[in-house]
Amino acid sequence: MPPPPPPLGRGRRRAAQAFDEALDDADLMAARTALVQGRWQNARSLLVHTGDDWDRRGHRVTVLARESSCAAWAREWLLAEPESADAAVLLALAQVRRALHGKAKPVRAREACQAAAARAPADPTPWLGLLMLECAVGGDQDVVRTFEAVRGRYADHHHAHHLMVARLAARRTEAGPDPLHEVYDFANWAAEQAPADSPLAILPVIAHAERYRVLAAAGHEPADPAASGHWTGRRARQVMKAAFDWWLEWEQEGHPRRLIDLNFLAHAKYCEGRGAEAAALFHRIGRHATPAPWSYPDRDPNTAFAAARAGALGTA
Repeated sequence: MPPPPPPLGRGRRRAAQAFDEALDDADLMAARTALVQGRWQNARSLLVHTGDDWDRRGHRVTVLARESSCAAWAREWLLAEPESADAAVLLALAQVRRALHGKAKPVRAREACQAAAARAPADPTPWLGLLMLECAVGGDQDVVRTFEAVRGRYADHHHAHHLMVARLAARRTEAGPDPLHEVYDFANWAAEQAPADSPLAILPVIAHAERYRVLAAAGHEPADPAASGHWTGRRARQVMKAAFDWWLEWEQEGHPRRLIDLNFLAHAKYCEGRGAEAAALFHRIGRHATPAPWSYPDRDPNTAFAAARAGALGTA
């Protein structure tokens, strides 16, 4: 099974610079700024206060690790506090990011993740880093084994489920549109297994978008999602309605990655032609747009988001 196509092309990387992966986490933004300036103590305090809120911890470590200087400062932190599990996991995910960008060998990133996991056996975050790596360069068994390691520590891990959906969506591209594709089965299973208030209820919408990305890139669907039947079929309507109804009931304002879900759901509702429902979601999103799914397939996400938002809100 080949890895999924990269989510951003060269032009789209430039466009994505306008998006902030920290989303609306002001404490994370402050710690990131300090880390870039070499003050790792702010990141230390942030992770201490995050505790075992695993989705929030994964989000914060992942965003911090994306900074180019993170690996160097995490090593300095480890020199000062050799037993720090937080420093080890930050270094591990920084090494994963370097490996994914061809700046480090995958084996070194795997070793760093395993070392971090040994320091904090209950923490799914080192395994999240390893899952990011295996989804890009590993085989099927490596991906499944690592995903199960995450779930064994936190069954409802948001980011890990998104990674698995993207990986599975890339399977059997040659089959074209297939309402019985395995990515839909996985997303439905995960949503059913999760508690009623879990944002994994939105996962079938994520699966629908990720499969569209793959099909459009292969020429099986139009490049304009609004012109694609992928978003207006019976199965699609059922998935979108269930996800929107869940959002109306639960919303989960405090979840650290909720704005990613809201962007996917707003995109789906807009493509479905449900302008009023999309408008409600755009109001909640505010300025916190995310590159995916507005960049699918190979579109400028800033332009796509702005056009959809204006269309839904009647300001075009």
